[in-house]
Amino acid sequence: MSVRGTVKALPTLLRVAFAEAVAYRAEMLVWVLATTMPLVMLALFSAVAEGGPLGRFGQAEFIAYFLATFVVRQLTGSWASWQINFEVREGTLATRLLRPIHPLLGYAVENIAAMPMRVAVSVPVAIVALALVGGRAVAHSAGAWLLFLPALVGGWLLTLLANFIVGALALFMESSVKVMDIYLAAYFVASGYLVPVELFPPGARAVIDWLPFRYQIGFPVELMTGAYDGTLTTAVALLARQWVMVCAFAAAAAWVWSRGIRRFSAYGG
Repeated sequence: MSVRGTVKALPTLLRVAFAEAVAYRAEMLVWVLATTMPLVMLALFSAVAEGGPLGRFGQAEFIAYFLATFVVRQLTGSWASWQINFEVREGTLATRLLRPIHPLLGYAVENIAAMPMRVAVSVPVAIVALALVGGRAVAHSAGAWLLFLPALVGGWLLTLLANFIVGALALFMESSVKVMDIYLAAYFVASGYLVPVELFPPGARAVIDWLPFRYQIGFPVELMTGAYDGTLTTAVALLARQWVMVCAFAAAAAWVWSRGIRRFSAYGG
């Protein structure tokens, strides 16, 4: 299908995908409830901060950080890996291959279509965060907020592409769900989801800086909570690194998918 034809098909795809998201809103609620670990960590670190701040984090800063983490997690999450595994196992991927758009674009559109429901969850949390901490624990730099949007989009793309890559491995093995579980375990530890990356020892931070996990969620959260208000040059460098990773993940996803789909077709998929 041509690029022009794909663009013309996108509004219809979005409407259909949004209708499906609304139809399965109970599953969406379960997914939201499954991502509340930052709220648990908020209670834990707020108690720790009663004895004094940790780095730049006092109680207000921890409240802002973990509520921002919850919001960013809602806006950057993806379930494409589990969806691909299911469709490969059930054989319904063959039907998707008959559609006039690339399957990976189809998964991305379905993810985007669920955004309004995620925003409906995220906005009240953001309002609560502002009510609790005011403006003192969020970014004051206009530059940080300008960088936030591309950082958020980059975080979403990294998460989506990681899901594509791991999901496509199901075309080579019985299931790649366990691989995704391992990826998620590393993500929870190294992304800033459970513990701010700034609180890791310098050696661990140096390693995390070159892994994708921080750029999926921690970096946008850091921009929101003022970590780079006085060091925008550092933030720009991290943003550039994030988007280099996005390009690398996109190339890897295309490579794995193209080889996996040949194997799927060869065996009668």
